Amino acid sequence: MSFKIVTDSCANLTDEQIKEYGVEIISLKYYIEDKEYDSYIKGKKTDYTETYAKLREKAMITTSLASREECDKVILPILESGEDVLVLAFSSGLSGTYQVIKLACEDYSEQYPDRKIMVVDTLCASLGEGMAVHYAVKLKNEGKSIEEVKEWIEQNKLSICHIFTIEDLFFLKRGGRLSGAGAVFGTLLGIKPLLHAAEDGKLYVTGKARGRAAALEHLISSLDEKGINIKDQDIFIVHGDCEKDALFVANEIKKRYKVKNIVYNMIDPVIAAHAGPGTLAVFFLGKER
Repeated sequence: MSFKIVTDSCANLTDEQIKEYGVEIISLKYYIEDKEYDSYIKGKKTDYTETYAKLREKAMITTSLASREECDKVILPILESGEDVLVLAFSSGLSGTYQVIKLACEDYSEQYPDRKIMVVDTLCASLGEGMAVHYAVKLKNEGKSIEEVKEWIEQNKLSICHIFTIEDLFFLKRGGRLSGAGAVFGTLLGIKPLLHAAEDGKLYVTGKARGRAAALEHLISSLDEKGINIKDQDIFIVHGDCEKDALFVANEIKKRYKVKNIVYNMIDPVIAAHAGPGTLAVFFLGKER
């Protein structure tokens, strides 16, 4: 039985990846000055220029979970067409989106008892979640069953390393994604926080760097410290409207580790509302997070 892979807009896949992979996207919404926006609109080029301009002004941008309406819009047509569904969802450690999707899919299972409907809490965020989708699509294209793909993701999701730095802890603190105590040193002049996503899918400060250059070096060297068979991997990079830094990190990774393929993209507004402009992250397979 054929199946479709579904994810949400927090996976931060590029428009090109979405088309190439043939995946469907459940879009999360965000709000600027009470105006509602979709993080992803199928068939429309993704452009977050206006959102980042507002973020730099420290405008209040609020976000919401994936809605049941969006789940219905994306998943029900797949089930009605006779295909099974595998959903790879945003980390439950950062959002209630996984729970919304899971509950929706339990209802769908009652409506379509002959369909296989599976949901994975990836415990990943941004292109880390996108990397889980990347490998799921690869396995699907190799002829693996929906059960085999789900099992591989479950067994390997905690090997997807998320290493990142942010410019300003203001956004994480405001959004409640980081404790106030953990945000203290971020106010010190020239100190750049270093963070990662841990095995519980939540964000933790792991250290600090003196200046942006040192923070970028930490991202690059983390592949050597944590990665496995780096030169044979596809490396993913996301940035919060700091493309120049993303390209610098990508070029250094190619040069040092002989990596052939690096994908980079801008962070979507739902995540950017909590991470802020200037955020930069690398994602790769490692021994452990």
